[in-house]
Amino acid sequence: MSSISVTRKAVDVDGRPASYLTAAGVDDRADRTTVLLLHGTYWSRVWLPVLTELAAAGLRPIAVDLPGLGQSAGELDLESAAVPALAGWVRRFAAAVGADEPLRVAGHDIGGAVAQHLAVGGDTEVARLALVNSVTYDSWPVPGVERFRNPEVVAATSVEELLAARRTAVTAALGRPAAEQEISEYLDPWRSLRVGRSWMALAGAADSRYTLDLVPALRRSGMPKLLVWGEDDSFQGIAYAARFAEEMPHTELVRVPDAGHIPMENDAKAVAAALSAFFAPDGA
Repeated sequence: MSSISVTRKAVDVDGRPASYLTAAGVDDRADRTTVLLLHGTYWSRVWLPVLTELAAAGLRPIAVDLPGLGQSAGELDLESAAVPALAGWVRRFAAAVGADEPLRVAGHDIGGAVAQHLAVGGDTEVARLALVNSVTYDSWPVPGVERFRNPEVVAATSVEELLAARRTAVTAALGRPAAEQEISEYLDPWRSLRVGRSWMALAGAADSRYTLDLVPALRRSGMPKLLVWGEDDSFQGIAYAARFAEEMPHTELVRVPDAGHIPMENDAKAVAAALSAFFAPDGA
């Protein structure tokens, strides 16, 4: 695995560059099983700790920045930031990077809502679905996100104020002490006014009906499902994961002890091992 490194690439989607992280040396290998890794209120950086391990397991991991977020071009508004619209965009992104259906998808945070919509929303064929400390049922939006559903709050929020709010969220989500350089790296995209506006649109469009409406279809689905959950998450509690695992058929729950909202940052080996086994080509 020492010879595997991470690289950032871009592909055009809807006429704009879509940025993504992948593992160097495997991105163009046709014999690799592609796994799409979706972020939520953060960006592709959350998947960085597990990319090389996923690649070493024979997978082609692709951690995309949603439009207007991270390092992807464009700007979201309330309509394009809604879960169904983002799911449609991800489907077009998947086609652009040569990820054939049925897709294999993992989603973190609100990216998990997008992944669930891809899986059972009716427009995309998905073979396997993994959720990592994802929103489910009525678990979202959390207060720090929900306040941006108020247009007056959005209009009054400066780049500096958004950075301060995201610093608080990132520090809590990491679930461990972090150096200033690491926190600054996480915060870097939000230094852009365009990205800040896109993020506030994502927050403004956050609505638990997008996951609640999918519950009947998920209960009927025979698709293999995996939950990987940091047990100490203060944003998306483990009780929601336990409920999902109990109610949804063909679902396995992997608990990650002493891990928070971004368990990839607390125990990358455990998260990568669970995802690698689940998405392994012979597991299809």
